[in-house]
Amino acid sequence: MEVVIVPDAATGGEIVAEAMAQLLRRKPDALLGVATGSTPLPVYRALAAKVGAGEVQVDRARVCQLDEYVGLPAGHPESYRSVLLREVVEPLGLSPDAFLGPDGAAQDIPAACQAYDAALSAAGGVDLQLLGIGTDGHIGFNEPGSSLASRTRIKTLTEQTRVDNARFFDGDIEQVPHHVITQGIGTILEARHLVLLATGEGKAEAVAQTVEGPVAAIVPASALQLHPHATVVVDEAAASELKLAPYFRATYAAKPSWQGL
Repeated sequence: MEVVIVPDAATGGEIVAEAMAQLLRRKPDALLGVATGSTPLPVYRALAAKVGAGEVQVDRARVCQLDEYVGLPAGHPESYRSVLLREVVEPLGLSPDAFLGPDGAAQDIPAACQAYDAALSAAGGVDLQLLGIGTDGHIGFNEPGSSLASRTRIKTLTEQTRVDNARFFDGDIEQVPHHVITQGIGTILEARHLVLLATGEGKAEAVAQTVEGPVAAIVPASALQLHPHATVVVDEAAASELKLAPYFRATYAAKPSWQGL
């Protein structure tokens, strides 16, 4: 696993955005897996700036979701589809037709999960999947104990997750859905390049367990150790519990600039 330690979130965003830009220069119709939350926002802003400056073309690029709430009506402002349209698709100037996501409003949710897995395969697979990480080591909504071979499926949100997400629903937990669709760990591992971005001291323990601990279902993100091309980008705070931090800094510093992530 490649670990890149950066001084701050903005630098991490720039590095990941440049990795996406390099991918799009090589493969203009690349499928980028995007995630919601505050952590990836510097990535999206940096990539939009590159597009605006003419450094990379995205007219053929495609994006896809990592997860989605179940039961919100189409167009709900807090559905993850709506969030990603606002934060990624529109700023990059992409067509909504370039966006793939699961149908959280479907009558048959298990069938919708299978259909989304099939759609990702039919699209040629995800070229680069951006991931965040929870303080308990979850990726997507694959909470501790999730099968490392799991596919896209429905999951029940924990009460704490619903409490945490209530701020996006006017502080009313009753508006927060109880269920989500999430790419499974097995689905995530099929992407050609996985990039996990983490910032802040609160993520330090989860990052250390992911990178240096054993591969175990109790830390779902540790499955990234099994992937042939996984990159972890962390700021100094999130890297504070990595025993091998000096090694990671030296390794990345010696890497040829043309090689990228």
